[in-house]
Amino acid sequence: MPIASPEVYAEMYEKAKAGKFAYPAINITSSQTINAALKGFADAGSDGILQVSTGGAEYGSGPSIKNMVTGAVALADYAREVAKNYPINVGLHTDHCPEPKLDGYVRPLLKLSAERVAQGQDPIFNSHMWDGSALDDVEKNLQIAEELLAQTKANHQILEIEIGAVGGEEDGVVGEINDKLYTSVEDALRTAEVLGLGEKGSYLTAFTFGNVHGVYKPGNVKLRPEILKDLQAAVAKKYGTDEKPFFLVFHGGSGSTEQEISDAVDFGVVKMNVDTDTQYAFTRPVVDHMMKNYDGVLKIDGEIGNKKQYDPRAWGKSAEAGMSQRIVEACQQLRSAGTHTA
Repeated sequence: MPIASPEVYAEMYEKAKAGKFAYPAINITSSQTINAALKGFADAGSDGILQVSTGGAEYGSGPSIKNMVTGAVALADYAREVAKNYPINVGLHTDHCPEPKLDGYVRPLLKLSAERVAQGQDPIFNSHMWDGSALDDVEKNLQIAEELLAQTKANHQILEIEIGAVGGEEDGVVGEINDKLYTSVEDALRTAEVLGLGEKGSYLTAFTFGNVHGVYKPGNVKLRPEILKDLQAAVAKKYGTDEKPFFLVFHGGSGSTEQEISDAVDFGVVKMNVDTDTQYAFTRPVVDHMMKNYDGVLKIDGEIGNKKQYDPRAWGKSAEAGMSQRIVEACQQLRSAGTHTA
């Protein structure tokens, strides 16, 4: 079954670290974006990750419902069913969840998964993200992470954390663009001290090296992937581990250069979030369709339009194809293309 079991999901990351590649983690909000992502992974011959943010989950539940847990479970269930037809492994993940939304999102989902695991089933999601990047106090960030890590471990899940600040805006969480965008060696050492290096539970770490969510022009922010190398080396030296003790995540990857992505992967990134670029890749073909078929998609001056042109499947197929192609490109940049093995 392509939705990865806990064991397969863990193996995916071990394989990525050993092979020096990373998986694109694609934010999904609907059946269309799920289908587009699955096709993109399959076309690239890559395993991959579907992730649901708090805003995406709320949207997925329906415009008059706006229930994050309902939306997240519904999207996961849809993905679990349609993914059966694809020859790849797919992980399910919940994206950025800040402290004010923990009780309405991650914690209820952890409880639901605990109930499933107690019945001998896999958890709903393979992993969850706790986003403490908006907190000024790294100790509070790690305290919450430690609590959640115990729960994800019990559920056979992986926790994702963020140590440092990410600029830009995502789902209402706004980060300033300043020196806090670069995680310090001290914070990396403290992370290993509090959370361990696997013995307390598996986790992914998003250390920051100038990352910004959303759209930005080259030069607006200085990405410094070499920081990741320094953080890994400091922890490896103290604990006598291999040279890359952390499984790293690259946030705010849209708009990054191929060299920046390549360097980050070399330094231990095994997962990169891709959202802004895939949003545009999905929407751009729709704009093209509407402009080229203006008279058909609108009932102008009493005319009846052209049903074949305003049928949502007509422009929806183009949107999905555009997003799928962008995901193939992401797989190629992250070197995961062609790495899936049966």
